[in-house]
Amino acid sequence: EVQLVESGGGLVQAGGSLRLSCAASGFTFDDYAIGWFRQAPGKEREGVSCISSSDGSTYYADSVKGRFTISSDNAKNTVYLQMNSLKPEDTAVYYCAFRPWAVVAAKAGEYDYWGQGTQVTVSS
Repeated sequence: EVQLVESGGGLVQAGGSLRLSCAASGFTFDDYAIGWFRQAPGKEREGVSCISSSDGSTYYADSVKGRFTISSDNAKNTVYLQMNSLKPEDTAVYYCAFRPWAVVAAKAGEYDYWGQGTQVTVSS
């Protein structure tokens, strides 16, 4: 079964940076996509970014374009989310998710496997 482990969350001041990692294991698919989602208290889970393993195509939510960068190391089955110029409104639990299709997708319902989440807190 696919397992996802996030790391890299923490507390940072506004304007700072964090890099999240998502290590995936337990799958045999050659083509897949991994997405990052976030959920703040009282809000719905929001798609932040996604990357395809086949062609490297990416998706970014408008709220993070120009500040966040997704990348992957296919040899390590790890996806990274570099978050720069962080804002207090970026505060949330960040989850990575896996879908066995190499097409980027932004909706939570399009993913089959989820990590446990990592907390990101941005102070003003």
